[in-house]
Amino acid sequence: MSDLSKTYEPKAVAELLYARWLGDENYRADPASSKPAFSIVMPPPNITGVLTLGHVLNNAIQDVLARKARLEGYEVLWLPGTDHAGLATEMVVERSLRKQRGIGRRDLGREKFLTLVREWRETHGRIIVEQLKKLGSSADWSRERFTMDADYSRAVQRTFVALYREGLIYRGRRMVNWCPASLTALSDEEVLPREEQSSLYFVRYPIEGEPGSFLTVATTRPETIPGDTGLAVHPEDDRYRKWIGRRAIRPFPRGPIPILTDPAVDPAFGTGVLKITPAHDKLDFEIGQRHDLPIVDILHPDGRIHCPAVPALDGLDRFEARKKAASLLEEEGLLAKVEPYLHTVGVSERANVPIEPRLSEQWFLRYPKVEEALRVVREGRVRFFPEHWEKVYEHWIENIQDWCISRQVWWGHRIPVWWREGSHRCQMESPGPDWVQDPDTLDTWFSSWLWAFETMDPATRQKFYPTSVLVTGPDIIFLWVARMIIAGLEFRPGHGPSAEENIPFRAVYFTGLIRDRLGRKMSKSLGNSPDPLALIEKYGADGLRFGLLRIAPQGQDIRFDEKQIEEGRNFCNKLWNACRFRVRFGRLSANARPWENPLSPFAVEMLSSLSQTGSRLETAFAAYEFSEAAGLLYSFVWNDFCACFLEAAKVDLAQEGSPTALGTLASFDYALSWILRLLHPFCPFVTEELWSHLELGPSTIQFAGWFTAAEARKLDERLGERKETALQARAIYQAAERGRHLRSTYGIPSNRKVPFLLRAEEPLAKAERNVLCALANASEITDVDGPPPKAPMVLTVLGELYLPLEGLLDLEVERKRLTSEKEKISRNWKAIQERLENPAVSARVPAEKLEAWKEQAVQLETAIHRLEAQLSELSE
Repeated sequence: MSDLSKTYEPKAVAELLYARWLGDENYRADPASSKPAFSIVMPPPNITGVLTLGHVLNNAIQDVLARKARLEGYEVLWLPGTDHAGLATEMVVERSLRKQRGIGRRDLGREKFLTLVREWRETHGRIIVEQLKKLGSSADWSRERFTMDADYSRAVQRTFVALYREGLIYRGRRMVNWCPASLTALSDEEVLPREEQSSLYFVRYPIEGEPGSFLTVATTRPETIPGDTGLAVHPEDDRYRKWIGRRAIRPFPRGPIPILTDPAVDPAFGTGVLKITPAHDKLDFEIGQRHDLPIVDILHPDGRIHCPAVPALDGLDRFEARKKAASLLEEEGLLAKVEPYLHTVGVSERANVPIEPRLSEQWFLRYPKVEEALRVVREGRVRFFPEHWEKVYEHWIENIQDWCISRQVWWGHRIPVWWREGSHRCQMESPGPDWVQDPDTLDTWFSSWLWAFETMDPATRQKFYPTSVLVTGPDIIFLWVARMIIAGLEFRPGHGPSAEENIPFRAVYFTGLIRDRLGRKMSKSLGNSPDPLALIEKYGADGLRFGLLRIAPQGQDIRFDEKQIEEGRNFCNKLWNACRFRVRFGRLSANARPWENPLSPFAVEMLSSLSQTGSRLETAFAAYEFSEAAGLLYSFVWNDFCACFLEAAKVDLAQEGSPTALGTLASFDYALSWILRLLHPFCPFVTEELWSHLELGPSTIQFAGWFTAAEARKLDERLGERKETALQARAIYQAAERGRHLRSTYGIPSNRKVPFLLRAEEPLAKAERNVLCALANASEITDVDGPPPKAPMVLTVLGELYLPLEGLLDLEVERKRLTSEKEKISRNWKAIQERLENPAVSARVPAEKLEAWKEQAVQLETAIHRLEAQLSELSE
């Protein structure tokens, strides 16, 4: 054993160890290995990305799984990579281009712009990869992939050609989500709902041939009136029955449009009359198709109005045109009223502007293997954690729609279709010099859905596919998870015909969303999103990982508080200090096993607790309950091992000639050996450093074995009947804890030695009495036959434990102090109660604040009851 420094310096340790791990190729996966396979593909972060707490959580969980599997004896492949992120990267580079040179991508031209993007990627695109290494990610970086790698790009294009030839990809003019800022189509999943305060305009449409008669329409978009080609009401709406089949006059440009009925109209919205603008609304398009209405497109791709027939609107931005249209209607006497209206608007995820439903010529995919994709999840071949996401997945699969896979961006996989004089060919290479390649690229997710298998060569796939588990966020359950399942089933990269061999992964773990202490989503604008690298610098990667995983329960959002990361750091320091204590006693013989030596009750109790912890960990990991696993380890190490056993061991080892000293040291080593291995997946750096200093096994902890349920049972068997002595140790620990609480109740500092009195039926042995004195910081523990005066008491398993107050404090002064404290807390409690009971206050306060007040009121009320009980004891 070698000496340990007084304090743990995580930064210096982490840099040296990670360089050594990579140099020794500890994470290189071997497809020829005879070990059983365990594999994960890393969800590829965007090359525009930097490390966030979401990345920390996701990759820490993957690393826990990978490191645990290595300890268990698996051949592990954790395959990393990055995503080209077509639209996101294009926007970042173009923004930089405009800032530096005052021009856009179209001014530069396609090829020059793509050269600029590739240069940008070389400079900035791997920042997040280097940051993931600082976290300790044990990925096989020799296999790092990029979605624009040449081999991967060819695979993407082959997939397009194959699906086209199967008749599953087609080109059509359909209603799509259009981003006027990015000038591209978007999928439904790339459109985010956002509540917006707007206006509802009530517009009068005159009835043709009926002077003074109108149908009034409620709309949020009067600027689209030039695109109206009909009005519709519900077939059973008696209010408008007499006008069905007649014609109304469109306000501008003036012209007759039919009045018709359609069951899709909501009679409860507005006036129950719907204006039909087939080119600019999905529902309107469907109604227009059913009634063969003309389609009039009145928007330029960038959101400006295209309507020469209405010069006052032509060329205006859509939002300026909205104000102008309302003004025109008012001038014509056709604007009945305007009301404020809160509604949900679809917003482009990347450009953060409202999208436009727009008819556009695009490439679409009819999803293959839909029924099979539903079946593999229902039958448990692919398991979701938490399970409730299965219902969400099923709902999407059962209502699946064709996928718009083309994008009007330049950075991405070019669609392998070639055009000449209106005809086209779908193939990998150009048919000849007269053919021009389709200008569109593929949706980024079209490349990502192949990630689980196209990142592997045949030998790797033979060994590691299907992968063991995918760790991702539930927000991309449709964008990525479902599509990867479909791709796996369709392209059958497995080595057999069964669905079991073609699924991309056997389990999916969905992480929660990290929020701040108030429950708000983290964002730069709110300033509530901490920099993980700053946290690593301050608390170490182990502290960040362990602190975050402890508060990340399965299926729930996480309330982040930096104090929890500080606790993670403190936990690592606690472990370090425990090992420093052990090093003082030198190395034992390799054959020194705890069960072959006399053991104190405290050693037996700790080993028994280790056994129970190991069994419970097995259950937690099997259920992907990472916070439960971290909590079990924290509780065992902090409480059972350090706070209890270690303190008892100090007493035992300080006693000259103690018969149990060797057993205590052997128990110490045995427990540390397993503690470090069990903690290694969560805290890789500190555990490896301690392992090397303590010389508990092989040169690296990473492959040293795992404490299985079988090992736990074996330990129980070895302890045998001695397990009964653990009851005495628990009795001592309980008495010490209640003694500490008793002295805390009366404000006696924990570092001040005080006498205790014990009234017990059975006298304590000297060794156990010494441990109780040490744990309770007692100057002495004296046996008594009856209740002493002026000494509050607590009941323990050992008997009645008394704290004689006479001489420790002035009882009258203590009464006054407690009374003053009670009055102060009572005032605070009353003030909070008044706020909670005041409707005017509670109506305007956020729900999170109300909950915080309620929680505070409960805590204050508990404190009042505690103080009243203390005052009662002092009076007696």
